[in-house]
Amino acid sequence: MKILIVEDEPKVAAFLKKGLEESHYEADLAYDSSFAEKLAGQYKYNLFVLDIIIPGIGGLELCKRIKSLHPNVPVLMLTALGTTEDKLAGFDAGADDYLIKPFEFRELLARVKVLLKNADQPRETGNKLVVADLELDLDRKAARRGASYIDLTAKEYSLLEYFMRNEGRVVSRNDIAEKVWDVSFDFETNVVDVYINFLRKKIDKGFDKKLIHTKVGFGYLFGVMS
Repeated sequence: MKILIVEDEPKVAAFLKKGLEESHYEADLAYDSSFAEKLAGQYKYNLFVLDIIIPGIGGLELCKRIKSLHPNVPVLMLTALGTTEDKLAGFDAGADDYLIKPFEFRELLARVKVLLKNADQPRETGNKLVVADLELDLDRKAARRGASYIDLTAKEYSLLEYFMRNEGRVVSRNDIAEKVWDVSFDFETNVVDVYINFLRKKIDKGFDKKLIHTKVGFGYLFGVMS
């Protein structure tokens, strides 16, 4: 499990990172909103821990932006601002939980465990998979990106579902062939690449943020990258 800590107080940030890593989590640090937003767009995290008062756009706006990219990845607000109005502002921004400073680390750890337990990765909301602004309706077998509905063939649908269920993970051509075509990959054929190009034209063409990325020598990665 990978956690991004956004905290501009070096001692607090180091304390959190050390405690989480000792509890067997992987933890990255960002001291300002700009770097945090970059990391959130580049890497896959299972949880975000945000302070509200940080350099740049601030924790509330950062939370909104993170939630627009990763709607179902939980956010824990960690701040000294503890009034009811402050908490409501945090929840309105998309926070899933709110912890007031000062705190005991064991309480933070307990909240982290609950948030991670309740989080569904890959992100599945009811009968839908959601990645950024792309939504796949599993019941209707229908895809939509933003306001645009996407017409998919049966094989394109299966390929897209596989990608979305493996968001943020590099998958090889062999992985795709086995899971989508149910066969071992034939290195003499380019059928996987052909269908990925078909899918690219349908879900990425015309959008600033591309979701299908080629990792030369490895395969493909699906998700938002900076």
